[in-house]
Amino acid sequence: MATTQRSRTGSGVAPWVFLAPYLVLFVGFVIAPAVYGFWISLHDYDYTLPGKPFVGLDNYGKLFSPDSVIFSDFWNSMKATGIFTLFSVPLLLALPLGVALLMNSKFRGRNLFRALYFAPYVLGVAVVAVLWRFLLDTNIGLVNQYLGAIGLPDSIGWLTSTPAAWVSLVGVTVWWTLGFNAVIYLAGLQDIPAELYEAARVDGANAWQSFRNVTLPGLRPVLSFVTMVTIIASANMFGQSYLMTRGAPGVETRTAIYFIADTGLRNFQMGDAAAMSYILTIFLMLLSVAVFWLFRERKNA
Repeated sequence: MATTQRSRTGSGVAPWVFLAPYLVLFVGFVIAPAVYGFWISLHDYDYTLPGKPFVGLDNYGKLFSPDSVIFSDFWNSMKATGIFTLFSVPLLLALPLGVALLMNSKFRGRNLFRALYFAPYVLGVAVVAVLWRFLLDTNIGLVNQYLGAIGLPDSIGWLTSTPAAWVSLVGVTVWWTLGFNAVIYLAGLQDIPAELYEAARVDGANAWQSFRNVTLPGLRPVLSFVTMVTIIASANMFGQSYLMTRGAPGVETRTAIYFIADTGLRNFQMGDAAAMSYILTIFLMLLSVAVFWLFRERKNA
């Protein structure tokens, strides 16, 4: 009996031993910074000064008070984030799915094409931004030169005017990250049993009907994951805007993360920046709930 109890005790401890390294890292790099960030948001926190007085929810109140100095700047940056997310997410859901469907078919050189589509994703944001900043330059950029060569306008301010700047930011982001979503989709497609497609063909289903009734249901968990990851990544866009447009024209392409970084690291208003971060987090949490609800399993009555 004693041996059995020791065995049960040991089996209960073993999982925690294996989980311990991850839990230490998770607490140290996720939970602790989140708690500390919330503490900062409750203070008038300037890390260059010794005094950091407690202000309660004042930093949050300023974000919802039209009389506040940072009110309009913050919500304009949230608007910019919304615009980028609204236009980039649908493209990053639909185009990679099309690529994955193509890459899932059998043809010569398939592995080479898979590698080519994924290759841009391995580049860092700095490399991508500098490369496209040169290509899209109004005066010396190759894009305008090629447009002029075929008789189209060749003085478009791809990085200095709207809506061209949004087209540039969205287009570059889609080109850069399309491969990652395509690989996730491809893994999901390969997990759908071939027997389901054969049964659909026997029932007389055409390609569209097979896609709608077999492929999409089979990809529901993958679609949920890709949608959520893409929304979060788009809402946290910073590098492209900072390195390519510098928020131009004016501050129209200055995203929320860009403004938060400016407020906290350049203006030393860490309390305000932390409060903004938590407001953005709440919006993302609400979007997460909506995505999970949209892709939930629906049981027929």
